[in-house]
Amino acid sequence: METSKRGQWGSSFGFLMASIGSAIGLGNLWGFPYKMGKTGGFAFLIIYLILVALVGIVLMLGEFALGRKTGKGAGGAYAALAKKYSFIGYMAVISPFLILAFYAVLGGMVLRYCLGFLVQIFGFDGFAGQGSSFFRWLLYSDSSMLLFLVLFMACTMVIVMGGIKGGIEKFSKAVMPALGVILVVIIVFVAIQPGAIEGYKFMFQPDFSLFTEPGSFFEVLKTASGQMFFSLSVAMGINITFGSYLDKKKNLQRNAVMVPLFDTLFALLAGMMILPACAAFGEDYAQGPGLLFASMQKVFLDGMGGAAGNIMGFLFYFLVFIAAITSSIALLEVLTAAVVDRQLDHGKEPRRKKTALVFAILIFLIGIPVALDALGSGGATIKAPYELLGLTPDSPGYAMWNDCWLDFYDMITEGVLMPLGALLMSLLLGWVMPNLVKDECEASGHKFKGAAYFKFCFRFVIPVVMVIVLATQIQSFFL
Repeated sequence: METSKRGQWGSSFGFLMASIGSAIGLGNLWGFPYKMGKTGGFAFLIIYLILVALVGIVLMLGEFALGRKTGKGAGGAYAALAKKYSFIGYMAVISPFLILAFYAVLGGMVLRYCLGFLVQIFGFDGFAGQGSSFFRWLLYSDSSMLLFLVLFMACTMVIVMGGIKGGIEKFSKAVMPALGVILVVIIVFVAIQPGAIEGYKFMFQPDFSLFTEPGSFFEVLKTASGQMFFSLSVAMGINITFGSYLDKKKNLQRNAVMVPLFDTLFALLAGMMILPACAAFGEDYAQGPGLLFASMQKVFLDGMGGAAGNIMGFLFYFLVFIAAITSSIALLEVLTAAVVDRQLDHGKEPRRKKTALVFAILIFLIGIPVALDALGSGGATIKAPYELLGLTPDSPGYAMWNDCWLDFYDMITEGVLMPLGALLMSLLLGWVMPNLVKDECEASGHKFKGAAYFKFCFRFVIPVVMVIVLATQIQSFFL
């Protein structure tokens, strides 16, 4: 397979920015703060950090190694090891497809909020006369939801069409430093607001009461595990695909540590931006998915108000948009690379642009139910799963079909495919091919540090944690 046809990173910095960008997305700015708010703050944080150290870093290194060794994306990497492992690769491709179907809807909503605050800066009404009630209005505005879904997917598609070096790497190198600057500006502004200190206490004040309640503990473990998958982009094919574009000189182990480190730091900073802002302006931490939209809009529009509120609101949602688009291009690249690899394997010229276009259209179609079901609020153009089946809270299977299409897609991916894929990969790299990661890491001339630690995690820690997570998911969704 010719590297020039398939693509390759132009620099270590470009790869690092793209990898961090794929990890830093709505999982950090949307998922981390609201899940932390709903599950007790400090307890969630502790479990999350433990999972990153024992599971996240280890899985990421395994995926980078698997991608670079085979020179293929998620769809073909497992098949390159042995045909009987192909099904693991299929799971790694289905996940980003379904994730992007709801991720793009959320990204489109972020873009709409960003443009809304931009218009407000110039003295015009950017929220359709709805003020702080705009979130609910937007959910039922079919034309707006579909339009911004298309715009977000179009931005994603154009960048992926540009290829690895000229598209994804070039974009990531330009926007990631800017993202960091905007984040720091907003954090400083929020920190000086009266009452913000309560948000910091919620995040960092030790509270171990959760660990005395087994049911609550496993619920937080499940939530933190799902957040780790979503936030670090593990078990969804991204790291395998990005690793396949690396040359043998790059230090895999260093990158596998740096990406989770920066991602976790960014998640903490996102929490330090959103939760203290909620505390300062009287918004509920446990707002759920609406925290990013309804709650934060109220913070800027009603809490701060005036020119400062509009400017900070624009900066905030522009920050979220950048984070969302960097993850979105990584998800689309997994799908595009899977087809490009097959084209090259069959001796054909790669048709990256056409492939990215086809997948963008398919994702738009699959994303329509997410865009038009008003996030399960009821009475929308497209009924939520529980409405279609006529289920009530007392019906068997209600938990599985409850809420909205976003949660249904999320249940399939974050709830089943990703932990199952992580379990199978850990067993493969821990027991069947125990030297693969070590050999690939040392192929660059760097010593594989902590080999015993990684081996132990692949063999014992990750399988045990994933079995617990899968069992908790099954109990939550199906029983």
